[in-house]
Amino acid sequence: SDSVAHRRLIHLVSDLQVGGITFFQGTVPGQAILTNELQAMSSIPLLVAQDAENGIGMRLPDATVLPHMMAIGATSDPEMAFLAGQVTASEARVLGVNHVFGPVADVNNNADNPIINIRSFGEDVGRVSEMVVQNIKGLQDGGVIATAKHFPGHGDTATDTHLELAVLPFGRDRLDSLELIPFQEAISHGVRSIMVGHLSVPELDSSGLPASLSRIVVTDLLRNEMGFEGLIVTDALDMYAITNTYGPSDAAVLAVEAGVDMLLLVADEDAAIDAIDSAVVTGRISA
Repeated sequence: SDSVAHRRLIHLVSDLQVGGITFFQGTVPGQAILTNELQAMSSIPLLVAQDAENGIGMRLPDATVLPHMMAIGATSDPEMAFLAGQVTASEARVLGVNHVFGPVADVNNNADNPIINIRSFGEDVGRVSEMVVQNIKGLQDGGVIATAKHFPGHGDTATDTHLELAVLPFGRDRLDSLELIPFQEAISHGVRSIMVGHLSVPELDSSGLPASLSRIVVTDLLRNEMGFEGLIVTDALDMYAITNTYGPSDAAVLAVEAGVDMLLLVADEDAAIDAIDSAVVTGRISA
């Protein structure tokens, strides 16, 4: 089609040479056709991503919808989490999706949480860890990249980061005994990507920067201390938790400086890429 949205996609892929695309709503045939078209015009193979925490049917009406993570957690059977991963991976591969933004590795231990709640496997850290590991195994055995999210843990917040920045008011002792455990388990079982949330963790980084833009959280903690060697992805940078405070240029440069590999859904791709280019030219970011 010659819609504005379609022309914009062509611009992003052929002119800006973005590294990947994320699909939201649509249909199975429509998404497959568009993926093939964009892959054909991209100079490098695109990473094609989709939020599919409870199956590709979470986004596409003609694909399989699985129970929410909390329902799978309630079975106490990690094999169910593995099978959910397998089903999701097989449908993702048919569509040309190779990067799934799931599982949620947050421990939902705050009943007032407006955004994680049933997306988490539950409130027990041991069960959440077991389920996360098996879901990752199902996805990755099926040939897609799994993504544990939202590091360092979005469970004990009562804020929706789509609307504003959440604060995790805990120190290392508490994080080590709860929030970080499922992520550390995911890392030791070979998860290939981790998504960093828009959460301020003042006890770790007193600057007030969200974790997604914090070198202390991304590089010092996740990369160096926890030993993660895979792909680090921000949560969507067009969420108000970011755009309320940072323009697309600043957010992009800060994320790269923090040590992030993939900037997800920046609010303005042209501005973000220009800003990163300039930061490389001035020596603020190394080539």
